[in-house]
Amino acid sequence: MTDLPDIHGVCPPEFAAVKDAFAANFTDAPEGLNEQGARFSVCRGGEVIVDLWGGWADAAKTVPFGERTLTPVFSTGKAVMALLIATCVERGLLDYEATVASYWPAFGQAGKDRITVGQMMSHQAGLPGFDTTEDPAIWFDREATLARLCAQTPMWEPGTASGYSPIVIGYLAGELFRIVDGRTMGTALRQDFPGLDLWIGLPEAEHDRVAQMRKPAKATDLGTIDAIKTAAFLDKGSSPGGRGSAEWRSIEIPSANLHGTAHDLARIAGVIANGGAFEGRTILSPETLAAATRERIHGLDKVLPFVMGWAAGFTRNDGLNIFGPDETTVGHCGWGGSCVLADPARGLSAAYVMTRQSAYLIGDPRAQRLIGALYGAL
Repeated sequence: MTDLPDIHGVCPPEFAAVKDAFAANFTDAPEGLNEQGARFSVCRGGEVIVDLWGGWADAAKTVPFGERTLTPVFSTGKAVMALLIATCVERGLLDYEATVASYWPAFGQAGKDRITVGQMMSHQAGLPGFDTTEDPAIWFDREATLARLCAQTPMWEPGTASGYSPIVIGYLAGELFRIVDGRTMGTALRQDFPGLDLWIGLPEAEHDRVAQMRKPAKATDLGTIDAIKTAAFLDKGSSPGGRGSAEWRSIEIPSANLHGTAHDLARIAGVIANGGAFEGRTILSPETLAAATRERIHGLDKVLPFVMGWAAGFTRNDGLNIFGPDETTVGHCGWGGSCVLADPARGLSAAYVMTRQSAYLIGDPRAQRLIGALYGAL
């Protein structure tokens, strides 16, 4: 047990159980997971109804985790990436059923000419990582990374199975977005959703607001290791390295280095939860929303050790049951425990961020405790 940190924010009496769950994550957590800062935010109908934060933004417990603290959410940012691709579909710049190569001819090399946008976004392209060892510094050279991926042969037959791509999908989706839109995803996020404290590529002036992350105390369980899982997670070049955290924060990796607040992750996820609308503005039509969130493949993933369903960049709740009780809810989890969800059946969106990471790939118990309390209070 540990002393309860001060908990700040907004929590109406009917959601008292959510506040209790938030507090319990500090006082009743295994493996030192109570040594953290965290935030949990919930929107309903586009309005923030719960917003709680507390703990510490640094390992030394000298800087309180505050309302303006930014947290790297790793793969939870893939939900924002998926939404940005959906905005291109809405504007007629992309079609989920068209081939990636029809927009980006170089991608069609090495047997990838028939891969559709929808297949790429649902991790069916056979590109979970580099198929041979690369220097981890390659990721800091966008053009070199893209050239390497365009020349690579899929590691399985595209369209036959999903195989989660931790980093690669961000470079592919980011380049496809840039080709058809003309802007980077980071620029579009700032311009199209002004005022949100969400960053794909964090300016140096904002770095002092970033919380210190504490890595998991044990390794993640990926199941039986093979070449595909090694390419995705275990090879020394499977993720960016060698340049320091400041440069990593500054480059744009839409799949992996979004920095932000739970408050604004919950707000932007409201686009999916509220019929395509964002605070009075139509972002996606019902048709585009349905195309973005429908199941595109379901089965045992070749990288993650789960039977699961993928939409066009979103994790579907159907079969996993980590985003509440409704199978139509979508979302995404990030390395160490963060997550975001959008529940169209209830007009509900929520996000959880924290500084102390766990070894769970999806369904971190701290997030599950909060989500369970939230739905129990509705």
